[in-house]
Parts: sequence; structure tokens; C-alpha cells
Amino acid sequence: MEALELGPGLHLRPMVAGDLPFLSALYASTRERELELVPWTEAEKSAFLSFQFDCQHQHYQQHYPGARFDIVENITEQPAGGAAEPIGRLYLAPLEQELRIMDIALVPGARRRGIGTRLLRAVLEHARRDGRSVSIHVERDNPALGLYQRLGFQLREDRGVYLFLVHPHGD
Repeated sequence: MEALELGPGLHLRPMVAGDLPFLSALYASTRERELELVPWTEAEKSAFLSFQFDCQHQHYQQHYPGARFDIVENITEQPAGGAAEPIGRLYLAPLEQELRIMDIALVPGARRRGIGTRLLRAVLEHARRDGRSVSIHVERDNPALGLYQRLGFQLREDRGVYLFLVHPHGD
């Protein structure tokens, strides 16, 4: 599967082992709200999130052969001669008739700035060209659920904690 065209300022690059600390911290940032309710120490929360990230990472690697595991980079704020700033992740699995968004996440400072919309539109355009639908599992309390619905994703199945959404043929 070729790389997505994201337009100016954003770039995708394949994940490398050196990205794991960033990816672990990114994962933890997506779980902060739900852990506010848990009466654990910060050390206990950190250990739990690290364990959860490791399990998720291993699951994705094992069960999605051929998937793309990309780091989203902001290349507009790149220092001269320096590395681009990692601001998120986009994991895509090309399945038979669909393109599965396994995971999409942005660092807190990159959220609600239109970047997620750009990423999703690029995924939808890629899928449209290939004649595939796009699917994603979304937790029902995920703040991005409204974005998916505005972009035309439709509920295919309620799977308890997760909603399985599909965008037909990337249209």
C-alpha cells in the first residue's frame, strides 16, 4: 500500500523501534480521561498504561500482517537541519474489500486543529481510488466519534464498548 498524500505540513513515515517511547506516551495521552476516575498512584497508572500499550502493540504486529504503522509528522515546524516533529500515529490494514483504521491518535497539542480530519480524508480518498470501504472501531465515548459521523462513517454494529463504523467505498 502506497503512502497517503496529506498535503502541506504533514508527513507519514514508517514506525521504527526508536518510536516506541513516543508511541507509548501517545497511547497514555489517549487514556488520561478514563484513568482520572481510578484511585491509583501516578506510578501505578504509568505501569498499567505501559503494559496496555505493550499488549496493544504486540497484538497489532501479530494480527495485522501487511499493515502500515505510520508516524504522523509535522514538517512545518521542523527546525533547520532537525528532525520533523512526531505528532501522532496512523495504523492502516488493507483487508480484502476494506481499509481498516486500526488506530489513529494525535498528541494533545495537535488535537482539534483539523489534522485528524486531513488524515481521515486522505484515508477515504485512498480507499475510494481502490474501491474499498473504510472501517474503524471507536469507543462510544471517544470525542472523535462526532468527526467520524460528520465525515460519513455509519454504524455497522454496536459491539458493546466499541462501535464498528464503516464508510462505504471511501465515498
